[in-house]
Amino acid sequence: MKHLISGFLVSLLLFAGLSSVAQKSEDKSKRPSPPATATQMVGDAKISIDYSQPSVKGRTIGKDLEPMQGKIWRTGANEATTFETDKDILVDAKPLPKGKYALFTIANGDEWTIIFNKTWNQWGAYDYKEADDALRVNVKAGKTAAFSEKLVFNINADGKVSLMWGDAQADFTVK
Repeated sequence: MKHLISGFLVSLLLFAGLSSVAQKSEDKSKRPSPPATATQMVGDAKISIDYSQPSVKGRTIGKDLEPMQGKIWRTGANEATTFETDKDILVDAKPLPKGKYALFTIANGDEWTIIFNKTWNQWGAYDYKEADDALRVNVKAGKTAAFSEKLVFNINADGKVSLMWGDAQADFTVK
């Protein structure tokens, strides 16, 4: 009986260990919202945005999927979107120290709030705490030139950062 219990415990530990390794080695490119990265040198600062790309798939943004008006959004899917800079920068003329941040958004009609939160390693917006915000900027949102089925970030060398999804576009400037 002792050997049976010992064997069962060893099997249980082995299974738990293998499950943990399998989760860590998950191929994120096979997710319904695959990972993407936008990287650009702006002056002497390297700017990177790592995010997962949700797709509209015939749904209505703001009704069937995020962003919902007036509510915090992870600005992507899966893990929180991250914004990283290797130098101190200005975001729409407001200082942001070098570092890695979670990038959140609140859509409010034609004005959106872009949030840089110090707690970058989190899943979605479930653990979001406003007290951890490093910076908030309000930007005008408009319409994209062409419908974007997947969420896309573009960073231009002149520092214009564009978030495009569906027919919505919100821009901010990095210097």
